[in-house]
Amino acid sequence: MMAVVDPTLEFERELHESGAHWVVGCDEVGRGAIAGPVAVGVSAVLARCDPHPDGLRDSKMLSEKRRETLYPLAQAWAHASAVGLAEAEEVDRLGIVAALGLAGRRALVHLHEAGVRILDSVILLDGSHDWLTPAMTAAPKVVTRIKADRDCASVAAASVIAKVHRDRMMISYDEVYPGYGWAGNKGYGSAAHFTALGELGPSPLHRLTWLH
Repeated sequence: MMAVVDPTLEFERELHESGAHWVVGCDEVGRGAIAGPVAVGVSAVLARCDPHPDGLRDSKMLSEKRRETLYPLAQAWAHASAVGLAEAEEVDRLGIVAALGLAGRRALVHLHEAGVRILDSVILLDGSHDWLTPAMTAAPKVVTRIKADRDCASVAAASVIAKVHRDRMMISYDEVYPGYGWAGNKGYGSAAHFTALGELGPSPLHRLTWLH
């Protein structure tokens, strides 16, 4: 059984000590879905911040109920947080990597509007591939880190915030485009979802280039 790892702020502290005023944890959700937007969550923390919420984890390691409980706690803990979206049509038109960058840029615009000086920040991006910098006109410093969503509290918070935000959107679409089981599959390719596609055809939420 895989051991549960508690995220810490150790890496964020290193980035603060190297000169970053804000460290902005960044993570995406919905990348592998066949319907709905891709979402990028961002969570900005200062060098002096309160301890992160007890039980905070990468969203993939939490039940839906636990994510819902942590969502407001993660939002309240961060200096500022936001979610940016790129819709299914944009994923089809631009490709998933460019759509991720677009969603990330939109999330950072929201942070800027909340008072976070993005160019004085370091963006801590989960994974090994920097898909964010090519989407920016004035690029902040971006640091990639594998398993940052597991190990770094700012990224774990961003993960939970983005996941709950997107899941709530997909659940709300059950009434708009019924029959696909959005409340259960959240746009991912479950067997029931593919059965519904065969019976109903694609909805405006579907990424058409992903269905071929």
